[in-house]
Amino acid sequence: MSRVAVFLFALFASIFVVLATPLPAANGTQVELEKRVTHVGRGTWFNVGLGNCGKWNVDSDPIVAISKKRYDANGGANCDQWVEIVNTKNGKKAYGKTRDSCQSCTTEDLDMSPSLFQKLDALSVGQLKISWHFMNKDWKP
Repeated sequence: MSRVAVFLFALFASIFVVLATPLPAANGTQVELEKRVTHVGRGTWFNVGLGNCGKWNVDSDPIVAISKKRYDANGGANCDQWVEIVNTKNGKKAYGKTRDSCQSCTTEDLDMSPSLFQKLDALSVGQLKISWHFMNKDWKP
């Protein structure tokens, strides 16, 4: 009976180790994916173009730039990942696709395309207090 118990323990331990292994990033390095954390920071807008993820966009696309520090720390692994953003003042919610990095942003801030920012408030507001989090990698609106 103890052999069966040892076998089952070893089997479940092996499965746990495989599931706990970090996923490889696009460039082949391993990174820890961020747990679902709600960030609170500043939301601003910018005119998009060729983003740090290597893809072209236009101002009417729902684009997000994360902080350069966050982008560099995970090797760009958040490229093409959707983000849920909430304007904490009025409760409006929108979704944006990560396609760029923002040099002047702190790790809690997001820079958004004009069309995405306008889903939360008028461009003339300039900046918002937002809460946000990354959606699952395979999630799409």
